Amino acid sequence: MPVYEYTALDTSGKKQKGVLDADSIAAARQKIRQAGKYPVEIRETIPKTRQSKKNSFLSLQTGPRVKQQEIHVATRQLATLLGAGIPLVSSLNGLIEQTTNKTLKTIITQIKESVNEGNSLTSALSEHPRLFSRIYVNMVRAGEASGSLDVVLERLAEFGERQQALRSRIKAALIYPIFMALVGTIVLFLLITFIVPSITKVFSDRNQILPLPTIILIKISSFLQSYWWLVLILCAALVMGIRFFIQQPRGRRIWDKLKLSLPLLKDLNIKIAAASLGRTLASLLQSGVPLITSLQIVKNILNNVLLAEVMDEATEELEKGKSLSGILRGNPYFTPMLIQMIAVGEQSGALEKMLEKAADSYEKEVETKIMAMTSMIEPIMILVMGLVVSFIVVSILLPIFEMNQLIK
Repeated sequence: MPVYEYTALDTSGKKQKGVLDADSIAAARQKIRQAGKYPVEIRETIPKTRQSKKNSFLSLQTGPRVKQQEIHVATRQLATLLGAGIPLVSSLNGLIEQTTNKTLKTIITQIKESVNEGNSLTSALSEHPRLFSRIYVNMVRAGEASGSLDVVLERLAEFGERQQALRSRIKAALIYPIFMALVGTIVLFLLITFIVPSITKVFSDRNQILPLPTIILIKISSFLQSYWWLVLILCAALVMGIRFFIQQPRGRRIWDKLKLSLPLLKDLNIKIAAASLGRTLASLLQSGVPLITSLQIVKNILNNVLLAEVMDEATEELEKGKSLSGILRGNPYFTPMLIQMIAVGEQSGALEKMLEKAADSYEKEVETKIMAMTSMIEPIMILVMGLVVSFIVVSILLPIFEMNQLIK
């Protein structure tokens, strides 16, 4: 059944836009009139289901961006509707009415159309990989197979909200030091480039022998005043070059290895990986996804080439009959506590609960460690800026003191 996008006038003459499905434009016009509206424009936005991938890509490119939070809310609403005993198609209809984001509404309409044609919800979701990840699709597949789709969707919403909350806390903790560093750099750049030259010009005009710090300051200031544009270009080129290098296989491997070996980043990144592994693996296993399949999905979530290789090795060893804790034991990238909790979970048959507890613990540790690191960054930044400003002040005052001595 085709899907149409329409513009209509309500009883007060205000324009309203919406999406509906109908057999034809005439049927769509009839539906709009039955809703008490006068159709102004009707156009088909979605061809057959076989083209929905292309259409969903186009709608994401041209329509408003769909935020992850909107996906979580829609997932929870669908779980509530299904939990109330409402059939899937009717629940999707209700979800379409509640959704305000035009792009997301179009995607859900496509999903409902696909389900209406006899496809499973899993199949319909997999046609939109830009919105629904492998974790999402596999958990829904497990929910459909076990007949507990509403429970799985509720779990998916909780999982997504927790992940989003952790990312938000990390970003919030990093915003202040990044802002301070940016402002400090701009202030020092303006000070050295535009303020210092007007002061040091007095010393140049007097043709006196200047101290070494003053000479260095004048040279730096003159260079920035003449070639500030070159400095900006070099900085931009450096950033782009690093990004390009990281996107290459060899560069990505080096970067991922640095993240797991540098003193300040090693412990933090290992704990972030442990929290992601525990939370994601627990959610997948609770939904009925097999352990080997779960590990293949988790390796993409960890966002690290070295950790992905460990997950691949673990998958191969699991197929040989080994335990997950035995495979990970001794690996420097996974903490002893995580491995111990996995071992206890395997022995007690409660692996999901142990993984959840580990994830809760590591998420708290990550948040605490980031707060501690940001609290350390602030005094370091103040110290660095203080040293730079002190150098500028001393470089300006030294010639003044020498001039006073000459006068005496």
